[in-house]
Amino acid sequence: MKITLDTNVVVSGLLTPFGPAGEIVRMVSSGLLIVLYDARILSEYREVLHRPKFQFDVDEVETFIGFIIQNGQLTPAVPLHDPLPDPDDEPFLEIALAGNAACIITGNRAHFPQPLCRGVKILSPSEFIAFYRLQSPPPDTPP
Repeated sequence: MKITLDTNVVVSGLLTPFGPAGEIVRMVSSGLLIVLYDARILSEYREVLHRPKFQFDVDEVETFIGFIIQNGQLTPAVPLHDPLPDPDDEPFLEIALAGNAACIITGNRAHFPQPLCRGVKILSPSEFIAFYRLQSPPPDTPP
């Protein structure tokens, strides 16, 4: 499943590995989810994850970003016609639209007003986990 992953979910997932955001980070790391990205998104991941206040290990951050580069999908963006309330969130919607993402997973749903999202689902980490379970049969269930 192709997704666009807001930086706040990555941070939350690394800080609280056993919560819903942590489950999403594990799903990405195991290859269950394909992260759509471009250079702006990778740059934001790097900048935020390297902030001293989080105290993330630099090598682990680079390994995670390297995994996204290797296993995600580089997606060329098309600029939005209508701006979002926070311009820093625009790359995530542009990439989701261009790459036909199943959704954007974010902890800041208010930053993505539905009328501006042109049909892209905007889900919190908990909502995404519920959505994913509805889309994917359990591994022991025949198709």
